[in-house]
Amino acid sequence: MKGWEPHHPRRRHTMAEPVGHLILVLHTHLPFVLNHGRWPHGSDWLSEVTIECYLPLLRVLTRLAEEDIGPTVTVDLSPVLCEQMASPLFREEVGAMLAQRLESCEEARRYFTDAHEDRLAALCTFWRGFYEDARRQFDALEGNLLGAFRDLADREAIELISTGATHGYFPLLSRDESLDLQIRTAVATHVRHFGRAPRGLWLPECGYRPRYEWTPPVGPRSGKVRYRRRGVEELLAAHEVEYFFTDVHLVRGGRALSAYRDYFPRLRTVAEPETAIYRRRDRSPYAPHRVASRGGTGEATAFVRDPETTLQVWSRDAGYPGDEWYLEFHKKHWPGGLRLWRVTDPRIDLGQKQVYVPERARERTEAHADHFTGVVRDVLARYSREEGRRGVLCSPFDTELFGHWWGEGPRWLEQVFRRLAERGVGSITAGDCARRFPAEGTITLLEGSWGEGGDHRVWLNKDTEWTWEMVYQAEEDLWAFLSTAPWQHVPLLRRLVAQLGRELLLLTASDWQFLITTWAARNYAETRFAEHYADFTRLLELARRVRGGGSLSWEEEEFLAGKEAQDFCFPDIADHLDASARLPGL
Repeated sequence: MKGWEPHHPRRRHTMAEPVGHLILVLHTHLPFVLNHGRWPHGSDWLSEVTIECYLPLLRVLTRLAEEDIGPTVTVDLSPVLCEQMASPLFREEVGAMLAQRLESCEEARRYFTDAHEDRLAALCTFWRGFYEDARRQFDALEGNLLGAFRDLADREAIELISTGATHGYFPLLSRDESLDLQIRTAVATHVRHFGRAPRGLWLPECGYRPRYEWTPPVGPRSGKVRYRRRGVEELLAAHEVEYFFTDVHLVRGGRALSAYRDYFPRLRTVAEPETAIYRRRDRSPYAPHRVASRGGTGEATAFVRDPETTLQVWSRDAGYPGDEWYLEFHKKHWPGGLRLWRVTDPRIDLGQKQVYVPERARERTEAHADHFTGVVRDVLARYSREEGRRGVLCSPFDTELFGHWWGEGPRWLEQVFRRLAERGVGSITAGDCARRFPAEGTITLLEGSWGEGGDHRVWLNKDTEWTWEMVYQAEEDLWAFLSTAPWQHVPLLRRLVAQLGRELLLLTASDWQFLITTWAARNYAETRFAEHYADFTRLLELARRVRGGGSLSWEEEEFLAGKEAQDFCFPDIADHLDASARLPGL
């Protein structure tokens, strides 16, 4: 596939022995939104993030690779996002949004010109250039962003890894078969799109649970049944996944860092007093750790999120994205949705925002890249002095942050990689680090996540308990159905079971509870969850009838075909369901 970026002369960057290494991880995920509405939380969400984030990111990564400056980024592409990006509908939707945005630029420019708002009119011209560049890039790639990422991985400029199939929240799913299905489907989907199995897996929301006797936290079985569950690392090891990422408080205790509070203030409503957790000072975040549960079989390496650099990039209030010269995310010009104002001050009313000045924002990305690489160097140098060995600093972020929430994020990222060598810091992918610097010794992890409070409260609270009761019922119904009678060789029953599996995977996406708790798209999330549960319930009723020798009416056949077309992901799901249903008992 022909790339969009022109060829640059390759020049090799060399440096003396680095003080340590940076693992920069980009977690790239959106829920399944194609065929489920358009604006504001349907396909327009996917299209907007593609234009503002994924395309600029590919531009940066390709440019750095052509100049032989790494970039050695570890990029996690979620399976459910990959399935959408591989669809012809994705190309249509992105193309339509690009056309709409270019038209909006012209309409807004005429409006501001007539109003004698010359600075705002000039910004409309600036955005027209941005969208024209995006359209040229998208057309040159023929809409095949997955191919562009694969090209970079094949050149070893980046490492591609995966996450749960639909980003299900692992610690709260009630059946090991459901976790196995999330991981099994993820690995197979990654192989199908990228030609190789992922060495690592991003645990959705960094959610982890060790092996122990578990009871459902809600529902009629809560506290009444207990059964031993595998540790998450055991299921990873069963699929030859070598490593994952975790948060620092799960390794050594202490207070959790909130990654999302500045962007979703509603998270403060689930704040509770912090539980006192014993702090293990001998467990450093600057070394990989081998993780195993007591009594378990299977282990995996964990890379730990660095607490010192995290807030510099994540925080809108205290970090780089809150700088006065950066693009304001929340204020838009309607119609058209153009962002024409700057942050000014993250605490002031939107009406007081000042006009955006792109040149000043570009200058700030360089200053902030200088600062970030300096912090990374200082942290690694301190670790080297104290421990007598080189460390590894892991900085994981949501990819949406770069270009979507923080407009200048892709340029900042490029400037960081251009400065690392001169700061004496090496950049490395997680897989390469696991190979070159294997973990020493084995530890256990605490249960939790990288969410607010470091536990499960973002996904399980008074506003979301009802969703988990339905999830647990669906899990029990599906795995019981698959264990009671053969279904693999009855074509109609196999289709029904396959669609049941898709609906269960989509139902268990962690996005729905997150959007409900944060109120970011509460109505949409509640509606989507209820629709998937209703579809699951009806499909199960039809499957039971067909298994008993019955047939489907014309209307029911149409319903099944419509669900297969609407929720088209994971074409080989039936095989994965069969394999997960055969998961050996403990």
